[in-house]
Parts: sequence; structure tokens; C-alpha cells
Amino acid sequence: MRFVNVLMMCALLMPMAAVAEESHSDAQTLALYQQHCAACHGGNRLGGIGPALLPENLRRLRKPMAAKTVANGRAATQMPAFGDQLSSEDISAIVDFIYKPLPEIPTWGLADIAASRVVHNALSTLGETPVHDADPMNLFTVVETGDHHVTILDGDTFEPLWRFPSRFALHGGAKYSPDGRFVYLASRDGWVSKYDLKTFKPVAEVRVGVNTRNIAVSADGRYVMAGNFLPHTLVILDARELAPIKLIDVVGVKGGSSRVSAVYTARPRKSFIVALKDIPEIWEISYADNPRPVPVGLIHNHEPGMQEGAFDHGPFPVRHIVLDDYVDDFLFDQDYRNLMGAARNARNGQVVNLNVGRKVADLALTGLPHLGSGITFEYEGRQVFATPHLKDGVISVIDMQTWQTVKRIETLGPGFFMRSHENTPYAWVDVFFGPHRDAVHVIDKRKLEIVETLRPEPGKTAAHIEFTKDGKYALASIWDMDGAIVVYDAATLEEVKRIPMVKPSGKYNVHNKITLSSGTSH
Repeated sequence: MRFVNVLMMCALLMPMAAVAEESHSDAQTLALYQQHCAACHGGNRLGGIGPALLPENLRRLRKPMAAKTVANGRAATQMPAFGDQLSSEDISAIVDFIYKPLPEIPTWGLADIAASRVVHNALSTLGETPVHDADPMNLFTVVETGDHHVTILDGDTFEPLWRFPSRFALHGGAKYSPDGRFVYLASRDGWVSKYDLKTFKPVAEVRVGVNTRNIAVSADGRYVMAGNFLPHTLVILDARELAPIKLIDVVGVKGGSSRVSAVYTARPRKSFIVALKDIPEIWEISYADNPRPVPVGLIHNHEPGMQEGAFDHGPFPVRHIVLDDYVDDFLFDQDYRNLMGAARNARNGQVVNLNVGRKVADLALTGLPHLGSGITFEYEGRQVFATPHLKDGVISVIDMQTWQTVKRIETLGPGFFMRSHENTPYAWVDVFFGPHRDAVHVIDKRKLEIVETLRPEPGKTAAHIEFTKDGKYALASIWDMDGAIVVYDAATLEEVKRIPMVKPSGKYNVHNKITLSSGTSH
């Protein structure tokens, strides 16, 4: 693979001699990009903490909207506003720059994936003797984005047990093997890593792409699927030591390729469900009845996406569910029959029934609902789901039989993460954006009312609640370089302990994740 360097990017711009005196030269534009954009999006525009900035990835974002994004920032991301630092001419020059194609779009195929794989400790060498006496089902994986580390936390004593360096810019969502022994992590720059929570040893790592969205682990623990922003591919790995099995080009039934916006496991269905960023389709990829392959170096079974028809064939067949709008993120009902999804530019959400393979209802969801962090619970004898909104200070609660809104709970501002547990009457939601970003609301699920507003550390962003396996304690993150995990008694709402950490983002309890708790993301 060829990574495009700064000199190659300079060649994309007009020669300096051709630039009018009052406009930006190529060197000036490049300097602006390097100063304000490169740290997150990569000096070569191939992505990092932020996504790749290439015309192929910006098809749903027109230039005027891109200029507004640079000036005003973007909700639900770490994209800040630059309107007070850059002039309108600066912003226009940067926007023109990122919409110019690279001389060559980077590729990352099976050969590249296989060549990148590193086995640190073969499974056969790990042994069965734990190096700790903590409850393996009550461990937390805590992603510390401030200095690119991961901490394994004991959920009973709240003592850190193991801290290790991670790949750059981890995506927060840790995924576990079905027995909870192994944790899988993915970084934005394409690395998938596996760690053993019994012996505290790294197992293997492999680079699946240039810019990766997230990963999922199959219900039987045999496979890991990774979804990429760049290139537009899905990669299936053998979960044992992360050897590549298959690469799938993400191409819709009507043609056209797409970034992957989300991939999750639908355990009862024995399939992966994939949302696409640039094509109005949902994909279901079955792993049922696929015998575990034995990876043998390079496996030449790459098949392009289907151009027509509803199904791909062969191992890991792709089922295309064609919709009338995009789905950027979604959550399942507890039976995995329906998914509730929404797109950033949509006015409503939609319910897709996976059994019949079509949209069955619209949802009154505005203001960018963050469905990936939604929860489900019982309210007055019926199942509902609740989700924060990334632009509006409101929580929507929706009946899962009628798909009608039960209540909109007003909050102090837009929220990012909502969490609960079967053993608590409360749901917790942060106020991630705006002047009240240090607040966390506690909502009574029986009354659908805010009963308490906590401020773990005034002036610093509080985010991402997660519960211990028994639901007795709730853990919040202080999203700051001088941050912490703050432990609360989930019944009394009193602070129990504070654990210093470096900008901790997500934290994921083993039991809650592998038992598919209705109070956390799946």
C-alpha cells in the first residue's frame, strides 16, 4: 500500500504561480491543514482519530455544509469549531483541498492484512492459570484515549489490575468472546487487537484497513468482523489468532461503494448486521453453518459485492435489505427481530424488521438520536426504548409495539451515552455537549422523570455510564487528561470512589456485554 505524503498532496493543488495574489497558495492551504486538521485526520488525509477526508468519503457532505462543519464543529464527534480561528477564506481553501482527489486511493487487501498480522502469544502457550483473583465476569475494560492506554479494572474492589499501551485512537467499543475470557479492540487506523483477561497477555494483532469504524464478535466466538471507512470493505477474521478469512467489497445492489458506519452481532440470528454510510441498505451476513476455516496464509476467496439481486452466495452470504434512507447507527430489540436506526441527515428514524427484510415503521426522532447508546426496559407493562439526541436536549422514550413516542424528557443539553441495568430503577444519561457538559441526569424508569442531576467534577465533561454486573454501582468517566473514573452507589447516588485516569472514554463490563443486558450497548 502506498500512503500519500505531504509532497504528493501539494502536487494536487494549483501551482503557486497560477494562484491569484489574494487567494491562498498551495503552501498556505497545506500549512492550515497541517496546523488545524492533521492531528485528527492524518497528514495524508487518510484518517486517524477523525475520518479520512477524501472526496470518496465526502459524497454525502456538500461543500457548503463542509464549510459549516469546519466553522461550527459537528455534534456527536470530537470535531471542534474553527470559526473563531480561521477566516472564511481559510475555511474555503481547506474545504477545496479536502475535496481534491489523491493521485491514488490506498488499497488494503487480503495480502496486506495477512502480512500485517502479529501473534504475540499463541493460544496454546497461554495456559489456564489466572494471574489475578478478581471475578472474571465483573472486570471492566477502560479505554484511556488521553495517552492511548487500556486499563482492566476490578469491578468489586475498583482497583486497576492491568494497564497496557494500545494502538493509536482506539474506538471505544470493546468486544468480548462469549465466555468473557478475551477482549477485542479496534483502532481508527485499522488495527484489531486481542488480549487475554485471564493471563493478562496480548494474543494477536492485525491491520484490517486504513480507517476502521468498529468490530463485532460472532455469537459462537469463531469470527471477528471489522467494518472499514477506508477502503470500503468488510473483513472477516478467525477469532482465535486473527488470521484473515474473507474480504468483502461493500457495493450496493445498484452499484456504488460505501463506507461501513456500524457492524454488530445479532446473536440469536447467527449473523452480523451492517449499516452503510453511503448506500441506503442494511446488510445481514450469516455465519451459521459455516465450518471454522483453517487459515493458510493468503486465502484467495475475495468476492466483489453483488450488483443485482438480494443475496450473495458462498461462505458468509450477504443479504441486502434495501431502504429508502440511510442508517448510520442502530440498536436492536431484545429479540433481535427489529432494529431501530437513523441517519445524521434524516428527519426521522426507522424500524427495520429483519425477518421480512424491510422498513415497517417510522420513528419520530429528530436532532440526531444516538441510537447506538440507546437502552430498552419495561415501562407500565410494555417494552420501550430510550435514546438521547445529539443536537437536542431531550430523551425520547418510544413504545416498541406501536412505535409511538411515550414521552420526551427534557434535559440540560444534548447527550451522548445512556445506560441502565436490570437491577436498578434508574437510567443515567450524560449531557455531553454545551455548557452543562459536566452534568449527569438520573432518570426514574418507573416515572420517566429526572430525579437527580449529578456533577462528578464541575467544569469537566462527564460521560459514559456503565454498571457493575449486579447493577449496584454506576461508573462515570471524567473526560479530561486529568480525568478519573467516578464510582457511585446506584441506589443512594453517593460517590464511593474516584480512580485517576487519562481521559477515560468508554468502559465495558464483561458480564453486561456478554449477557446482552438491556441497559448497555450490544
